[in-house]
Amino acid sequence: MPEQPTGPAGPTGSPQPADPGGAGGSGERGPGRTRAAVEAWEAVLHLQATLVRRFAEDDVWDGLSLREYDVLHTLAALPGARARLGELSERVYLPQPSLSRLVDRLERRGLLAREADPADRRGVVVALTADGEQRRRQVGRRHAAAIARHLEHVDVEDLRELTRLAVRALPEQD
Repeated sequence: MPEQPTGPAGPTGSPQPADPGGAGGSGERGPGRTRAAVEAWEAVLHLQATLVRRFAEDDVWDGLSLREYDVLHTLAALPGARARLGELSERVYLPQPSLSRLVDRLERRGLLAREADPADRRGVVVALTADGEQRRRQVGRRHAAAIARHLEHVDVEDLRELTRLAVRALPEQD
């Protein structure tokens, strides 16, 4: 039996059967588009996993974990630097119970505070404290320099194109 050509590796790394359709234009449907979508996803996933692993190894965190910094950074970008746990959970991709424990740790360190929700006094929002904002800025400057260092092999125009494509590929929000 002749060997079947293989395409991109699947989620487990095993080769998948080749897609005979080939990748095509933006309106194309069918197996070629599926293959192109899978290849793009795998490239993005591999890039993200590789960079996150390298970022975690960087000596820039000043006692924070990468996830803790992500929470501080995400809150800082929200109006009033505050959010309900459910909203924050969706933005940092952590299940709410894990996020709640992480917020507890950051609150004990004075980097976050829980406050009554001004829109619904029965609810609670998590707010970035002045100390949390200061720590986020200090770590953020070092992290930004590390990001630039990890991507120094990619020219500026390609970085801009990567940004454009990533933003374009985001699904529409409900």
